[in-house]
Amino acid sequence: QVQLVESGGGLVQAGGSLRLSCTASGTTFSISTVGWYRQAPGKRRELVARIESDGSTNYADSVKGRFTISKDNTKSTVYLQMNNLKPEDTAVYYCNTRKPFGPDYWGQGTQVTVSS
Repeated sequence: QVQLVESGGGLVQAGGSLRLSCTASGTTFSISTVGWYRQAPGKRRELVARIESDGSTNYADSVKGRFTISKDNTKSTVYLQMNNLKPEDTAVYYCNTRKPFGPDYWGQGTQVTVSS
């Protein structure tokens, strides 16, 4: 079965950086869409960044220029490099993957807290 495990979250001051990692088992990122989502208390889950099987990427407007998504297919790992973090980036970040015409799978989430 597909399992996703996120890591790399933590507490950081505004302007700092973090790199999140998501390692998958039971699926192949080379033929999958992989994305990072986040959910803050009282708010809807939102897309942060997504990378397609062909390497193309998509970012939420709020993180463009600050966050970078990448993946290593051989390691079945996707990364989210987060720079110039802001307090409004505080949320639980979730890894998601989907094969073409297949179901979605989610990780357990990792907390990112950005202090003022």
